Amino acid sequence: MGPLRWLPLLCQLLLLRPLAAHSAGPIQAFVVPHSHMDVGWVYTVQESMRAYAANVYTTVVEELIRRQHRRFIAVEQEFFRLWWDGVASEKQKHQVRQLLDEGRLEFVLGGQVMHDEAVTHLDDQILQLTEGHGFLYETFGIRPQFSWHVDPFGASATTPTLFALAGFNAHLISRIDYNLKDAMQEAQGLQFVWRGSPSLLEQQEIFTHTMDHYSYCTPSHISFSNRSGFYWNGVAVFPEPPPDGVYPNMSEPVTPTNIHLYAEALVANVKQRAAWFRTPHVLWPWGCDKQFFNASVQFDNMDPLLEYVNNRTAQYGVSVRYATLRDYFQALHAFNMTWATHDHRDFLPYSSEPQQAWTGFYTSRSTLKGLARQASSMLYAGESMFTRYMWPEPHGTVDPTWALQQLQQLRWAVSEVQHHDAITGTESPKVSNMYMEHLRMGILGVRKLMASIALDRPPVSDTDKGPVGYFASVYNPLAWKITTIVTLTVAFPNVSVTDELGHPVSAQIQNSTKDPSAYDLLILATIPGLSYRHYKVRRTHGDQADTREHTAPMASTLKYSLKLRNQTSQGGRFLVPVTNDCYTLLFDQETNMLHSIQERQSNHTVLMTQEFLEYHANGDVKQGPISDNYLFAPNDTAKPAWEAVGMEMVVGQLATDIRQYFYRNITDQDYIYAIHSRLAHVHPSPSGELLCQRIEQQYRVGPLELNREAILRTSSDLNSQKILYSDNNGYQMQQRPYKAFKSNPIARNYYPMVQSAFIEDDKSRLVLLAERAHGVSSQESGQVEVMLHRRLWNNLAWNLNYNLTLNDTSVVHSELWLLLGSKPIATALRPRSGVALQHRPVVLFRELTDEEAPIHGPKNLQAVALPPNLHLQILSIPGWNYSRNHAQQLKNLRRGHQKKPQVNLQRVLLRLHHLYEAGEDPTLSQPATVDLKVALQGLGSIVAVEERSLTGTWDKQMLRRWHWTTKTGQLRGLGPLPGHPTSLPESPGDAIITVYPKEIRTFFIYFQQ
Repeated sequence: MGPLRWLPLLCQLLLLRPLAAHSAGPIQAFVVPHSHMDVGWVYTVQESMRAYAANVYTTVVEELIRRQHRRFIAVEQEFFRLWWDGVASEKQKHQVRQLLDEGRLEFVLGGQVMHDEAVTHLDDQILQLTEGHGFLYETFGIRPQFSWHVDPFGASATTPTLFALAGFNAHLISRIDYNLKDAMQEAQGLQFVWRGSPSLLEQQEIFTHTMDHYSYCTPSHISFSNRSGFYWNGVAVFPEPPPDGVYPNMSEPVTPTNIHLYAEALVANVKQRAAWFRTPHVLWPWGCDKQFFNASVQFDNMDPLLEYVNNRTAQYGVSVRYATLRDYFQALHAFNMTWATHDHRDFLPYSSEPQQAWTGFYTSRSTLKGLARQASSMLYAGESMFTRYMWPEPHGTVDPTWALQQLQQLRWAVSEVQHHDAITGTESPKVSNMYMEHLRMGILGVRKLMASIALDRPPVSDTDKGPVGYFASVYNPLAWKITTIVTLTVAFPNVSVTDELGHPVSAQIQNSTKDPSAYDLLILATIPGLSYRHYKVRRTHGDQADTREHTAPMASTLKYSLKLRNQTSQGGRFLVPVTNDCYTLLFDQETNMLHSIQERQSNHTVLMTQEFLEYHANGDVKQGPISDNYLFAPNDTAKPAWEAVGMEMVVGQLATDIRQYFYRNITDQDYIYAIHSRLAHVHPSPSGELLCQRIEQQYRVGPLELNREAILRTSSDLNSQKILYSDNNGYQMQQRPYKAFKSNPIARNYYPMVQSAFIEDDKSRLVLLAERAHGVSSQESGQVEVMLHRRLWNNLAWNLNYNLTLNDTSVVHSELWLLLGSKPIATALRPRSGVALQHRPVVLFRELTDEEAPIHGPKNLQAVALPPNLHLQILSIPGWNYSRNHAQQLKNLRRGHQKKPQVNLQRVLLRLHHLYEAGEDPTLSQPATVDLKVALQGLGSIVAVEERSLTGTWDKQMLRRWHWTTKTGQLRGLGPLPGHPTSLPESPGDAIITVYPKEIRTFFIYFQQ
């Protein structure tokens, strides 16, 4: 991370430093007991529950009850919910409620997990936070108000905005670049007010505390003992706790003879940290990974130590107390300081040392990253399909309770995999397998639900003679009309395709790329928002001239001979064009490589080629830095990974596919890399605009050789000056100028691409859209490289002990969409196309038989249509049964409703997201006004609209977040922008709402029954 981009903030901090007001009184140390409990990582969730996690909650609750002054913070909900539902007694549950009421136990963050910030998508971050918050509010009536993001590997600017929208009063981070953290410590600049969105600015700012270089763990070494310091319960043991209760590395007990040594070590550490902050308040985290599984020994040693220090406050100049995070931030807020502000730039990438750039995990376990996003997309579609099934009235035989169980299973799985050692690919193989099994089971359940809704049919007669074709329902989960090509794999080449009215449909059939004995059937589909199209695919036989059936035409295939990598071209004299109304792609017959792309609207041509290369990684720690699950440390620049390339073109009426196969050696029978590019032959009509103006590419990568990191490099003649733009979590873009680091410059110029990246010059912008996270970089002008796969092994003892060497032998199948155009065209297309890639239509199909009755899928639903700049982020029936009135919810809980509440099928959750930044586009950046009664009239008559906080637990009208005094005007971009809201434009309960640039607004909708 370059210090220059942080110069404005550091300048503010230096100006404010003289205002630092350490009072004449003692330094106040807030000792915050906690346990960092990874939902996965090295051990599975069940292994962790058995070895230590259940004991954390059991023993902490017991010890807090014993002594009134003790405190504890709990963070992730997955372990707590497993303990609450499967371990806790009624007595323990009563004690938890008592401790929460008294403020001695505090839930911070409150999501299912502590999500990663680099490679997670905005939608999934919101989901996992909503899942945890919904449980806490329904069960206890509490709403977390502080974050505890202590372990994600870098900090995204999306996160502070989401936490502000959720009602948080302060945000806490830890892992940022080592150079920057040192500079901020010296400038007393670890605390600031973060305005994470350039469009929302102070509207959703949040006070942010950055942990010092000790991070979230207590100092582990103390001078007078060869054991770790302040960890009296030692280290957790797997698979079972030791029967004698003696754990490895238990700290030396506090005794009358050593208590002064412990006190001096504690005081010295508090004073060291106090020098890095502007107030006399020191947050002193007490805990670390897998701690407090024996809370008794922890508190029994710390209690006398704190008492000893407090009895000598005059001597030491320090007072200490157990505290929750609320206690600390309340004291800080009451001090009424003036704080520096920070703009929308993020803290990525993260380096812990000069040769330790944590940029490898942007790509690690790419298959898991892809499955996580597929599961998220399936859940998104399933939620709205079930909501439409239920409203205005159920129109089938699906049991709503069973349906919600299927959705809940996938909600849990998608939430779980957002953990910072899950989707990151930094976990052990058995834990990766656990995540994938949970995702696949969840996908299977929701797919069964969707099939039950979409393919409901009368029974087949006894004279069933076997399949003669297929019935397909195609569901569009977006709230826009779309035109796209859907692909079915069928067993026969001669087929006719008709829609629900029996009319022929534009289609194309070709040899399948996945199954040599099957065929890919391409169907051109135009589908309104949140609606279906239904198709019959029937096998045809022989000459069709005397029938009314229209057989889908077979695409023709042109094959080109194998070409060597070092084969030179004759100046582009033998170019093969592939054209639609938006682009002309030119491929060079002499090299079998892409030569250039012409954007037809501007008639501008960009020279462009694509190839696969590999970085070679070192596997021996004695030989230098290593790459692993987390780190990327290439030996040298990337080397071409192929010697020869073959090409074939599959040309049809609907689309042309260009298939390139890359061979490591010319004598190889099997290719190691492939690119399948598709250009659709459709007109750029309003609904077909996105389809015409994209080049769809699918890649096959692997299996790789050991210690190789594979990239796709796209090189062009764009004069981009080595400036890359990549997204934060699919929410906002960050400028990434190349930085000439002295050490490890390649890896430290890699950034996460969750959904999009682009390079540009004054004429054109080249956009890449992704369906999963990757690492991305621009090492040269006009160049963008995407890391697609990694396979690594090293002999670092830590990696070997935990099985974290990433020996990933899989074959990765990933996809990118390429957009090319002028800046105005690309700006308008990028956000909507990214959403279209993430949420493609869901195809549900089954076999047809001769004797089958006529099929009518779900009745034609009235479409849900939103403006093009507004995305339906979620439409679901969450099932929560808490009262929408907070006072009533607390009253209900006090009555002692101990049973698990019944699901509420009446409350519909709606969340809308404005896709564009203020000032980004003259039209699409305007506020979007929607009459919900009109937009949702297909679901029934709306009787109530309630605006809620991001996760639904606050009535928006009642939410009052803390105000932090700031020194404004010092940073660029802090003034109001066009389209930026100055006040809520509508009255509470109004169904006509206006959503401003980058706003995410959440509502409960109630329909007339």
